[in-house]
Amino acid sequence: DVELLLMVDISRSMSAAELELQRQGYVEALRSDSVAAALGRALTGRIALAYVEWAGEGRQNILQDWTLIESREDLFAVADAIEMERTFTQSRTSITAALRYGVAYFDANAFDSMRRVIDISGDGPNNQGGPVVAARDAALARGIIINGLPLMTDDGAFMRIDDLDVYYDRCVIGGPGAFVVPVTDWADFSEAVTRKLVLEIAGV
Repeated sequence: DVELLLMVDISRSMSAAELELQRQGYVEALRSDSVAAALGRALTGRIALAYVEWAGEGRQNILQDWTLIESREDLFAVADAIEMERTFTQSRTSITAALRYGVAYFDANAFDSMRRVIDISGDGPNNQGGPVVAARDAALARGIIINGLPLMTDDGAFMRIDDLDVYYDRCVIGGPGAFVVPVTDWADFSEAVTRKLVLEIAGV
């Protein structure tokens, strides 16, 4: 049904506690009843999934390479693999480089699908690698859909960007049915990821 690339922000503005909350949020979402049910509602019941961390230019780390998902057990296996890894913050925030990497990463996999989706999270605007809009438009020209998960939480250490969801809406996401799911409280993160995955997998 879909090749779904989860691109997860690990830039220096993320604290160690936030990295752990983010990782566990994806783990919980992948193990949820809702995501398993969405897989069952998909047209073929089969998706390809990958999980990549990103920060600045040249700072992409594959935690889960492309894998076929066709059962709840497959979802759990990805969740287990993600949960076992450790993450360290890296410098800068290059959404531009993340999107370019994502486009090339699709080309390198062995899957064919009806949809290709980049699901990108981030807690700040692009600050390296050139204009993000150009990278966004290049991905859209390849038929790739980009959805956004702007992290608008306030941890007391860094300034919260109150209109980051507007920035993602105008400069980052695109394609048929593209959408933004803002996160304003880490307590809501797992629920937000779950809702996002359900929409992306079921294709509604």
